[in-house]
Amino acid sequence: MKKGKYFLFFGVFFICLSSFSQTKKELETQRKALQEEVSKIRSLLSQTRSVKKTELELLSEINLQVNAQKKLIAAFNAEGRALNNEIRSNEKQIKNLKKELKELKEDYADMIYKSYKSKSQNSRIMFLLSSQNFHQAYKRLQYMKQYTDFRRAQGQQISKKTTDLEVLNDTLNVRKKEKEVLAAESKKEQEKIEERREEQQKVLDKVKKQERKYIAEIKKKQREERRIDNKIKKIIQAAINKSNNNKGSSKGFTLTAEAKVLATKFEENKGKLPWPLEKGVVTRRYGKQKHETLPGITIESNGVHIRTEKNAIVRAVFDGVVLQIQSVSGKKAVYIQHGNYITLYNNLETILVKKGDKVTTKQKIGKVYTDKISKKTILKFQVWKNTTHLNPASWIYKM
Repeated sequence: MKKGKYFLFFGVFFICLSSFSQTKKELETQRKALQEEVSKIRSLLSQTRSVKKTELELLSEINLQVNAQKKLIAAFNAEGRALNNEIRSNEKQIKNLKKELKELKEDYADMIYKSYKSKSQNSRIMFLLSSQNFHQAYKRLQYMKQYTDFRRAQGQQISKKTTDLEVLNDTLNVRKKEKEVLAAESKKEQEKIEERREEQQKVLDKVKKQERKYIAEIKKKQREERRIDNKIKKIIQAAINKSNNNKGSSKGFTLTAEAKVLATKFEENKGKLPWPLEKGVVTRRYGKQKHETLPGITIESNGVHIRTEKNAIVRAVFDGVVLQIQSVSGKKAVYIQHGNYITLYNNLETILVKKGDKVTTKQKIGKVYTDKISKKTILKFQVWKNTTHLNPASWIYKM
């Protein structure tokens, strides 16, 4: 029974250890991704450091850094908690193993002592000689050998596991200290950003004094965005009508067998599609959201804004056909059709494809426009199903 108990114990232990390792690995991956995001933000903002910014732009950049840094610190803390839990679990296992090892050693010593007192060698010989036949004697000899080997193996196995766990705990303690150092560094960086709060408050005060001016500017931009979004919807609707041989307005594309297969594959890759840029940070999310500075102002977006570096190349996120190329105020947009789905790449400077072209996943389709005044390079990316806009973050991997 004891042997079975030990096997069960070690089995449960390794299952728990595997579970901890998986969680630790996931947290470490998340932390590294956030570190990369913070690095990207710093790199992108440094490119426009010399550009004169409005108070709203300055506040937006400070908030972008602070929010990313807070997420990173939270990731450090979560990883530290996971490590602490693993260390405590291992320490508990070590304690139990040491206790069992002590009991085994005491039992083994007691067995040796009793064997000596009773002249164990003679007792064993008599135990064998008293056998009724050769088969029974052989069985008794095997039993004695197996019993001795089993007890010795138990001691060796538990001793080894105890050593392994102690080594593992030493390693984890080192890692925990490393994470504490990294978290402390991250915290210092956060404190440096917090030092800018005074500057941020001064800027905020200026914004409040000119609140009407900024609200008017935002509303003007929103009207322009709504005008562009309506134009986008009309272009898609016209394409839908064409697919139906212009037999009146329809809610969706009439698809060929090939287009249906493409749409199905697009759906199957939901949440796994590549980013339309190699490097970038989302600066505006999809949907309705409160303005981060001005109370009472709601921003509505049919897609996402991805800030990237100058001369960044845009890539198709999936196989498809170039449905349309649109030009708005000197900037261009590419519509790529994937069955009854459309991905839209807006705010481009140059185009590398033409209408009707078949494109493949990650194929280069154009270069993002860089604003001459703000020096910002922003891709406006949208996902549509027929005439309904969707949240790109639900489709693009870890957006």
